[in-house]
Amino acid sequence: MAEADLVQVRQLLRAESARAGLGLVDQTKLITAGSELARNILTYADGARGSVRIHQVTGQRGRLGVRATFTDDGPGIDDLDRALTDGYSTSGGLGLGLPGSKRLVDEMTISSTSAGTTVVIVKWAR
Repeated sequence: MAEADLVQVRQLLRAESARAGLGLVDQTKLITAGSELARNILTYADGARGSVRIHQVTGQRGRLGVRATFTDDGPGIDDLDRALTDGYSTSGGLGLGLPGSKRLVDEMTISSTSAGTTVVIVKWAR
């Protein structure tokens, strides 16, 4: 994953969220969260490989949404609880990326080991 891929991730998130019927506010929330998670791959994966998969999902009672999966082969997150705390950063940043992303979406799961990290987010149409 390269810096130029961030634009493509944002474009794909916008297209899928519009297709799933998300309103403009929810589209913006999903795009912001997804952009932050994609940037985290660039920042924290230390040059390791990363990928993003984005697709529409159907939930209960036929409700549509968008699921985005961010995966990297980096060193992993040592302390998930701390990483999800506002202000905590290992890169000297503001420490708002993961906790802020979590607040912007309806669902977020993180799986991290020394072999890499996978973050899955879902935003549902209202």
